[in-house]
Amino acid sequence: MTDMLAIFADPAVWAALVTLVVMEVVLGIDNLIFISILSNKLPQHQQRRARRLGIGLALVMRLALLSMIAWIVGLTAPVFDLGWQGVPDAHGVPSFETRFSWRDIILIVGGLFLVWKATTEIHHSVDPSPSGDLLDKKAHVALGFGTAIIQILLLDMVFSIDSILTAVGMTDHLPVMVIAVITAVAVMLLAADPLAEFIERNPTVVMLALGFLLMIGAVLIADGFGVHVPKGYIYAAMAFSAGVEALNIWQRRAQARRAERRQGA
Repeated sequence: MTDMLAIFADPAVWAALVTLVVMEVVLGIDNLIFISILSNKLPQHQQRRARRLGIGLALVMRLALLSMIAWIVGLTAPVFDLGWQGVPDAHGVPSFETRFSWRDIILIVGGLFLVWKATTEIHHSVDPSPSGDLLDKKAHVALGFGTAIIQILLLDMVFSIDSILTAVGMTDHLPVMVIAVITAVAVMLLAADPLAEFIERNPTVVMLALGFLLMIGAVLIADGFGVHVPKGYIYAAMAFSAGVEALNIWQRRAQARRAERRQGA
């Protein structure tokens, strides 16, 4: 307890905590979009349980990884090198590299899964005929609860490792990391149902969210190859796209209200 009080007596620790909480929440939104889209494919009575279980697994995984910080940090050590790299920039940093760590491999595999998943969902959304595929929401076959949880668990693992590595890079204090992770997951838990319901009510938002997942998957793959895209650019693009979609929703609702008034008159 004395050590805890000594840690939080430092204003720099509070600044790191606030910054880390914000970053963890932003990273958690990516995870939550995937959980919301996937859970909406389940029967109505299973959707909330799937979201709760998916977010709960995300918390358990993050806390378990925090207890193995030394191992997590070791994931950044190179395990093999193909010997290829891009042209160095002015600072001597190559545009890409093929010296892979376990973290890079996990990011590439997770990114490929996200790209495949988002592409498949987009195809199902624009194809008017049901395919009979389990992933197709137009098909008469429902997505199984176990299948949904397995897919959520796979992406939880990818996002959890990214989240914990972010925390390790921000602070050396384990209590700060734990508080930030729990706070971020609590925000995810509170936002899960409203986000899923909003996506369900506004079908065009599904396509926007799938576009986000496609972009996030591409960024994860690029990061695995040593191409570090500034996260600020990614989230600025997402915020701009979300703002445009919000204006579209506002316009459609205004048009619907005017149509109702004309019919009532």
